[in-house]
Amino acid sequence: MLAAIVLALIAGLAIGSFLNVVIYRVPRGESVVSPRSRCPHCGHEITAIENVPVFSWLALRGRCRSCKEPISWRYPAIELLTGVLYAGVVAVRFDDGAQIALGLILATALVPITFIDLEFKRIPNVITYPTAVALIVAGCILDLHGEPERLLAAAIVVAPFLLLTLVLSRSMGMGDVKLMGVLGLGLGRALAPGLFFAFISGTLVGVGLMLRFGMRARKTAVPFGPFLAAGGVFAFCFGASLWDSYVDTFHH
Repeated sequence: MLAAIVLALIAGLAIGSFLNVVIYRVPRGESVVSPRSRCPHCGHEITAIENVPVFSWLALRGRCRSCKEPISWRYPAIELLTGVLYAGVVAVRFDDGAQIALGLILATALVPITFIDLEFKRIPNVITYPTAVALIVAGCILDLHGEPERLLAAAIVVAPFLLLTLVLSRSMGMGDVKLMGVLGLGLGRALAPGLFFAFISGTLVGVGLMLRFGMRARKTAVPFGPFLAAGGVFAFCFGASLWDSYVDTFHH
């Protein structure tokens, strides 16, 4: 198990390096395949030795090797976050290959969604749509028995929030609704505690902003995608057991 977790951590660090490219280029409409990564200040093409996740940033002391301009701490942070999420998925679901696959797909999508939504206040369809397809295909191949539950969870959560968004255009963005559907496809019944976590944490942050900035906070758009992503991680770890405990208690 330890070896599997370490391998997942290493794989996550490598995937995190690619996700940095996704986070920077997708909102700008650029290709994530070409050209090679370059320094945004001087255009210096990043070599393989300069692109080792986390370690290259530390070795270069957070600066471009060519022009010495600072490189944002966000790059190694995203790599490390992805590595930790990958390792966590394997650790939590070590004995369930299907859940590991679904969890890794979700983690790969939630990281760029979080940072893009924080910076640009939108969730790109180019991430949510392929993620939904990947989750459906992985579920059909690896866990066909549990696929109806996940499809049902996605439908149940999308329908009312889609209607609410169409009626009250300011209540929630369509990207958030689509992300809920994606979470349902990956989490099934565990989605309910995850949404509860997302709404509670989002509300607390909103209240905190109002206490800090007063009425001005109402004009501050707080993206909901990061809260949904955090709720998804919480649900993957604890959602199913919490839901089953609730159902058992209510049944008795």
